[in-house]
Amino acid sequence: MRPRLGADRLAGLRAGGRVQVPEQLPEQVGIVHLGLGAFHRAHQAIFTEDAMAATSSGRWGVCGVTQRSRSVLDQLQPQDGLYTVLVRDDSTARARVVGSVREVLYAAEQPDAVRDRIADPSTGVLSLTVTEKGYRRGPDGHLDLRDWSVQSDLAGGPPATAVGQVVRGLQHRRATTSAPLSVLSCDNLSGNGATLRGLVRDFCAALPSAEGEPLWAWIEQSARFPSTVVDRIVPATTDRDRAEATALLGLRDEGVVVAEPFRQWVIEDDFAHDRPAWEKAGAILASEVAPYEMVKLRMLNATHSLLAYTGALAGYATIASAVRDPALAHAAERLMVEDAAPTLCTPPGLDLDEYRASVLRRFANPALQHRTVQVAMDGSQKLPARLLGIVRDRLNGGAEPRWAALAVAAWMIFVEQGVDVSGRPLPLEDPFADLLRAAASSGPPTGLVQRMLSIGEVFDPELAASDVFVELLEDHVARLRSSVLRRA
Repeated sequence: MRPRLGADRLAGLRAGGRVQVPEQLPEQVGIVHLGLGAFHRAHQAIFTEDAMAATSSGRWGVCGVTQRSRSVLDQLQPQDGLYTVLVRDDSTARARVVGSVREVLYAAEQPDAVRDRIADPSTGVLSLTVTEKGYRRGPDGHLDLRDWSVQSDLAGGPPATAVGQVVRGLQHRRATTSAPLSVLSCDNLSGNGATLRGLVRDFCAALPSAEGEPLWAWIEQSARFPSTVVDRIVPATTDRDRAEATALLGLRDEGVVVAEPFRQWVIEDDFAHDRPAWEKAGAILASEVAPYEMVKLRMLNATHSLLAYTGALAGYATIASAVRDPALAHAAERLMVEDAAPTLCTPPGLDLDEYRASVLRRFANPALQHRTVQVAMDGSQKLPARLLGIVRDRLNGGAEPRWAALAVAAWMIFVEQGVDVSGRPLPLEDPFADLLRAAASSGPPTGLVQRMLSIGEVFDPELAASDVFVELLEDHVARLRSSVLRRA
């Protein structure tokens, strides 16, 4: 078996010159990151490493916190936090060893260590990539106080939710150092910084007033919650990827992640104190990120979901294979041109036509092998931000959101049928999976649209009452169901 990647083998990799390797490792931890998954390691961790290199600073090493399992800890801790990013473009792959992660903690086993790291005065940024569902929002957009994990966090148990970890970390920081802190959400949520700030406020308001009120007053004064837009396609790592990394490094790496060449990070320039010079690594520091966010959510993410559901139903395993289908590629382009683009205020300097073309080029990259069922996960959390805003804006403008409705209808059939055109099962991975299945199966097929629209966790009453939207959905659902059942 090949020896494993580690800090003591970096010199040999530098001498070999086959892969990009950090010249030096950070000297201290300055960032705590909740959600040490593949996306963070292929995105913010690289921006941070490049920013440190550009400023000759070793102050911004990352303490990564794995939330749901200790697998990332087991992958990275024996490797001194090092891992390889394989950048895939068509048939080529370039390898880069990343060294910005200096410490890995498992929240379920080390809650006090996570709290203490957040409170440490050397920590200047607390960032998050915990996915949409990790914020534990209720249908009204506020913190879901019925969630048992939220209730446990409020009762003083070891924090199990991201918002609980943020608040308890800030609470300990207030009690120990009172140093200011920037809390940086990097998830695909509309106004993610303001959203997280609101959830933190909800958590504090649910605490006993003698505890919560002074804590929130301090957070208002000492913490900032900049909004961000993040973009890079990061598919699930396969055994083939790990084998290729081993061949390139001559070492075994259990923490390999894969990414496309493209990367984007737009950050609201509103920080409580010092931060890495991310702009020197290619990030955009902006006074307002909302226009960038809307372009990304409604052009890229909405189209990704359309291709995921229609592609999975049609039997395509990857987004790249789905977008090579002329009918699905046409639907993807029409969604962007006819439904998404008219709802957008384009940021200065961004060519929307070129952006649209780049989205389709990126999705067509066959080297990424981004699985349709992976993109289809957590639809109940993704549809409101990615597609339902488009639907609402187009309806309010007197237009028919035909292509956005197709994506929503495909999600409904994905839930209802649970198989593709060849009868292969399609997994429903969603925090509301039981609720969705019950709604889909609790009546005759002709009532599917109305039953799904009645799910308040996904749809608001205004959309559910729209005759135009209902008619579009029923037409798409009938066509999609006929196609799946005819060929299954």
